[in-house]
Amino acid sequence: MAERQLSLAEALLHPQVGSNERLEAIEACIDWRPLAALAAPVRPPQPVGRRPYLVLPLLKAIYLQMIYNLSDKGLEEALADRLSFRRFCGYTLEEATPDETTVCRFRNALVEANVLSACFVEVNRQLDAKGLILRKGTLMDATIVAAASRKPDIRKGKSASLAREPAAGWTKKGGRSHFGYRLHVGADYGSNLIRKVAWTPARINESLVAEALMSGDEAAVYADKGYENKKRRARLKAAKIKDRICHRSHKHQTKLPHWQSVRNAAIAKRRAPVEQIFGMMKRGFGFVRARYTRFAANVADAFRFATAFNLRRAASLLAAA
Repeated sequence: MAERQLSLAEALLHPQVGSNERLEAIEACIDWRPLAALAAPVRPPQPVGRRPYLVLPLLKAIYLQMIYNLSDKGLEEALADRLSFRRFCGYTLEEATPDETTVCRFRNALVEANVLSACFVEVNRQLDAKGLILRKGTLMDATIVAAASRKPDIRKGKSASLAREPAAGWTKKGGRSHFGYRLHVGADYGSNLIRKVAWTPARINESLVAEALMSGDEAAVYADKGYENKKRRARLKAAKIKDRICHRSHKHQTKLPHWQSVRNAAIAKRRAPVEQIFGMMKRGFGFVRARYTRFAANVADAFRFATAFNLRRAASLLAAA
């Protein structure tokens, strides 16, 4: 992209003022113009008596909000206060930045137009063109994300639900009951870039989503024992994709055969990087709870997370190259 011309006020500042190497690297790792074109049909709310807001700065702000775990009000304040955020989005010191209502309305419009999923595809297309997607394998896994609302009383049974958040559901993991959703990802082995995303109620078993996480062009599929399925193994073999799904014991076994235990341990080492995605998601981005009660909004938010994660990851990969 062409470098943004500095305003007079910015030109007088010391170069270190407002510098942010991470954001500068993310800004440079893709061409943002195709994303602006995807979002162009969505008209941003127009401020009364001011210059209309442009689509691309608002879209960049939406990704900043995810990366820094900001509320709408927090994003409004950060855009007004932080020069690095202004530079990343393309706002000069003289320009007004959007308020929380504008951010909220614009994000909702992106959800309705399915723009965030399209942007995820476009970002991955560009990262692939740069040679960052390796296709050595797909790492499949899922994590539980708590519902936006307070969970219903479990004593009412697993069918207990919330009218205001009907898609959220119950599941059990680690001996505890959880109410919310599952985020499923298919990550590129070697680069750890997210290639596929799915968002489901928590009650949906991860194995049911497995095929949606495969790209079809990977050399292998790595997954834990929760994804084991005879038909799936047969499909991978027919597609000449290496089956690297862990084995699990069955009712007729007291324990796994030694060779299966050894194989599982080897697969576990290979698939471990996918856990880094969920670690960054929850500890780095603060994405431990759904932000919205509407299912469609949460699906779009999953794509927003995957895009933000890939941009940050790609910036690191390109810096290390």
